[in-house]
Amino acid sequence: MPADRLDPWNLDGLQALLAPLDHQAQVEHVSDIDSTNTELMRRAHAGDTRTCLLLADAQSAGRGRLGRQWHSRPGDALLMSLGVTLAPQDWSGLSLAVGCCLADALDPVMDKDIGLKWPNDLMLTPWDKPRKLGGILIETVLRQGDAAQARFAVIGIGLNLATPPAADYRTEPAGLRELLATPPAADYRTEPAGLRELLGTQTTAHDLLLQILPGLVLGLNRFCANGFAAFTNEFARRDVLLGKPLQLSDGSRGRADGVDDQGVLWLESDNARIPVSSDEVRIADAGLA
Repeated sequence: MPADRLDPWNLDGLQALLAPLDHQAQVEHVSDIDSTNTELMRRAHAGDTRTCLLLADAQSAGRGRLGRQWHSRPGDALLMSLGVTLAPQDWSGLSLAVGCCLADALDPVMDKDIGLKWPNDLMLTPWDKPRKLGGILIETVLRQGDAAQARFAVIGIGLNLATPPAADYRTEPAGLRELLATPPAADYRTEPAGLRELLGTQTTAHDLLLQILPGLVLGLNRFCANGFAAFTNEFARRDVLLGKPLQLSDGSRGRADGVDDQGVLWLESDNARIPVSSDEVRIADAGLA
């Protein structure tokens, strides 16, 4: 699926890859935007819930989990959001399933050390020097008249191509990127990494998209049919928190005991087994987020 000078993203070719999700899916590319997720959510709230893959070279107000911001320079990352109506029986674990799809596409035989950190990060292991490759942000909108389980989902994905300079990162980088005129000083908890270290220095955002999109499309259909249970074993193989001592945002501590079929992280503490579905977690002994 070669790109050309006038259409470097080959939008028609990308549209064809989305056909298993929606034969009428559209693909858009912009040079810069505030946030691809924000734009698709704006459209959804205005009534436009057509399936759309929105690509951007740079974002001025990218968003991540818990409102965090994360930035990159043009050409240094794949920044995208896919808006699509889904109707799984259970929405639990969707971000984990998406992470599995991305990791399996990028590292199919697990020889590149790509791991997954609950609930939404792709990591380059081992954990003695963990580095973050990218993040996932999922937002949904209920549409009037839809079946009970149907929602318009906006699946935001940010993946580093180049390893960002230290000064380009905020204290807690997560989710999608924000382009800043004056980057802050480096004080991040998880060192970033770039996929060009693994895939080659000439890898482009278009190359990366072609690598992940087919598996993502198939994975979303698989999730709708079978829920996160279909991905549990895949996630367990890449679970970088498994067995690690963790601390929750409320101060609770325990040792990570894996993720169940609903995408819930379990902690084994001295007194109880604790389910974690939305708390912030960090490695207790290393202070990593």
